[in-house]
Amino acid sequence: MSISEAADEAGTTLLNGIVDGSVDLRGKPSVRSTSGGWRSSGFIIGPLEMSTASAASNVNLWLGTAAFLPLIWGSIADSFLGRYRTILLTSSLYILGLGLLTFSATIPSLCKDQETLVSCVSKLKITIFFSALYLIAIGEGGFKVCIRAFGADQFDEQDPKESKAKSVYFNWSYFARSAGILTTRLISNHVQENLSWALGFGIPCLSMMLSLFLFLLGTHTYRFSTGGEGRKQFNPFVRIGRVFVAAAKNRQQTSSETYHLVPTESSKTFRFLDRAAISCDSREVEEAKAVLSLVPIWMCCLVFGIVYAQSPTFFTKQGSTMDRSISSTLLVPAATLQCFINLSILVFIPIYDRLFVPVARSITHRPAGITTLQRTSTGIFFSIPSLVIAVLVEMKRLKTARDHGLVDSPEATVPMSVCWLIPQYVLYGVSDVFTMVGLQEFFYGQVPVELRSLGLSLYLSVVGIGNFLSSFMVAVIEKATSQSGQVSWFANNLNQAHLDYFYWQLACLSSVAFVSFVYFAKSYVYRNPK
Repeated sequence: MSISEAADEAGTTLLNGIVDGSVDLRGKPSVRSTSGGWRSSGFIIGPLEMSTASAASNVNLWLGTAAFLPLIWGSIADSFLGRYRTILLTSSLYILGLGLLTFSATIPSLCKDQETLVSCVSKLKITIFFSALYLIAIGEGGFKVCIRAFGADQFDEQDPKESKAKSVYFNWSYFARSAGILTTRLISNHVQENLSWALGFGIPCLSMMLSLFLFLLGTHTYRFSTGGEGRKQFNPFVRIGRVFVAAAKNRQQTSSETYHLVPTESSKTFRFLDRAAISCDSREVEEAKAVLSLVPIWMCCLVFGIVYAQSPTFFTKQGSTMDRSISSTLLVPAATLQCFINLSILVFIPIYDRLFVPVARSITHRPAGITTLQRTSTGIFFSIPSLVIAVLVEMKRLKTARDHGLVDSPEATVPMSVCWLIPQYVLYGVSDVFTMVGLQEFFYGQVPVELRSLGLSLYLSVVGIGNFLSSFMVAVIEKATSQSGQVSWFANNLNQAHLDYFYWQLACLSSVAFVSFVYFAKSYVYRNPK
């Protein structure tokens, strides 16, 4: 094709408003005026995190399962099933799991110890309960990774206006997620504790059914990526693995004996992978380089994943020992304090999107104001003062317990208002807005188009593996600090424990992670969207 013919074709495409690299449900090229953008993403934002199931007796195992499932589902979606069909399949499994969870709550205890008159839970109820939880984990693992990626697919990166809107999409999708979690904590938890567990589980189930209905309503407006979406190809893990195996087999080859690839910045960093070009497609080699370049960034974020795991555990346990009374009759549940995280997110995202970004954009001339790595590093930095405040509050709580002679009274309420914990929760939420949204946008945009579900699963794995690492740290520290009759840092009696030492340790680790992250971020070369 000549240059003039190419120009004529590009002009025709522009005039017709065809979105390059996207098709509609019938496989025809997507028309910009009738598909994608906020029209489609509005249907998709609706399902984001509208339901959660928070009841699990074996929480670590459940979280561990949920942590790795997005990697599996992301691979399936990017390999052959496609994001749209994966969303339909996993949301159906999600709804089925929530339905079973609701049903398990209606099953009465079928056995009773006649001597102690203590009711016991039937095996049937236990089986259904845990089956429901793991079905939810399977469904959620695919749903939450593909719904985010599919929503971002509705914006054309080649169009300046839509490219800018994509960054806004990640902000407001996280806003919707936080609103859903806040609603669940305030409404569903209240219903479960005060009215009915079955009704409390049934509300998220109905909400998820409504979400799926809203998602299906927008089907005719959606754009479907042609870059691997819905076509048969090698599994992403297999494709990337083939490159590394080929590079290892051809390690004796000199650069002059390998095929010449189009030079890129990643080629300079991971030149050893060029050896694989003898037996692998050049696109596969560049794909492997793009994924490999994300590893240092991903590893630096794992410490933030550990910090992220503290809110539902030790932060909550701190609050349970403090004065939680609002009035003589009203007592705030310790777990409800996590609502301040969601509230701070709901308040700060509009401030970030409508105030911070325009100001930053006028200075940097970047559509999103700052880069995704600058945003993420800012969030990691904010996690440090959050931990320092947690240390200071815990030190004051311990001092108050000593001053009032409560060191040996674990059940006694320490006369210190639980409101002292609010600043650390608020900073935690602000840190979330920068880090978690930044990581979503970064991993989505910096992997090849065909691997974007897998890219977002890397973001989710930061939190999942962070939970594992947190559990591992706690187990090691528990064993190390409880030897020779010493009181563990995590003693059941928090008035004798030393959570402040643990928070100091996390603050130091976060500082090291922040410095490391900035170092790798400075040398990172952004991959241009294709």
